[in-house]
Amino acid sequence: MRQLPDDLLIISYFKAKELHLSTDFIYLIEYEIVRRSLGHRISK
Repeated sequence: MRQLPDDLLIISYFKAKELHLSTDFIYLIEYEIVRRSLGHRISK
C-alpha cells in the first residue's frame, strides 16, 4: 500500500466501505490512512 498515492488510497477506502468488503481489508486501509496522517480526509 505504500506505493499507492494518497488520493487513490482515500478513494479505495470509500469504495471498500460502499461495497461492504472485508472488515480486515478496510482496517488495513484505515491503518495506512492513519499512518500517513490522512485521517482528516475520512472523518465525518
